Amino acid sequence: MASQSPEQTTQVAWARPESDRPVAANFASSKVMIAAGVVIFHLASSRVVLCWHSRDKYWFLPKGRRDAGEDSGAGAEREGFEESGYRNRLLPIPLKHRQPRPHNPSGDTLSPFSTEPIWTQLLPLSPGSTSQYILFWYIAETVPPDVESQLNAQTSAGRTSISETPYQYPPKYPQGLTLSARIKLEPGLYEPVHHENTGVDTEEALYESSLLPLEEAMEKLRGSLQEEVVRGGWEAICARQKLEASE
Repeated sequence: MASQSPEQTTQVAWARPESDRPVAANFASSKVMIAAGVVIFHLASSRVVLCWHSRDKYWFLPKGRRDAGEDSGAGAEREGFEESGYRNRLLPIPLKHRQPRPHNPSGDTLSPFSTEPIWTQLLPLSPGSTSQYILFWYIAETVPPDVESQLNAQTSAGRTSISETPYQYPPKYPQGLTLSARIKLEPGLYEPVHHENTGVDTEEALYESSLLPLEEAMEKLRGSLQEEVVRGGWEAICARQKLEASE
């Protein structure tokens, strides 16, 4: 993983967004939509997955509605794959959040790293809409070669007449696996697999995706919260790497 910090990857002045004031609002289930988005990093090359809308000509991070009954983090991983074609899994990072630890903690919950959302957005569902859109942003990584092969095999075994490529949820990032050890799981110059035609509707069929260097990715997202999601995610990854190196 490159040693550059997010501040060193760009020379353009920027203003870090701040959290808005808390709001009080009430929404019936028919008036709210919960969605999840994800920043997918390739750790070894310090690159980020960005999507390009081929008709409307803009860059964006993959995101979308979670399915009914689906965990928001799992929905972020799935949407990341469907919209970009890159398999991914949530990456535990050092992150300040307000969620309590379980009363009966397991090994995962004792970790100093978390897969909680790094940012949350509250937006109208559409201009003039009376419905609320709640969007959670997560940090993830491209999966290593062995997980890629495992998921490909599960996809082949699960094919039906209804779905040629049924989505397979990835295994969690292994507890205790350091970032340096994780990077060593890939052979030199390994390129994450990009799957074609993973979109689930005609809109997603218009999306193209690329793995871009951090500086270029943040420049393309300039001025949006998505720029800060990328920057904040990479800062947290660098902080985790530094913590692990000091142990």
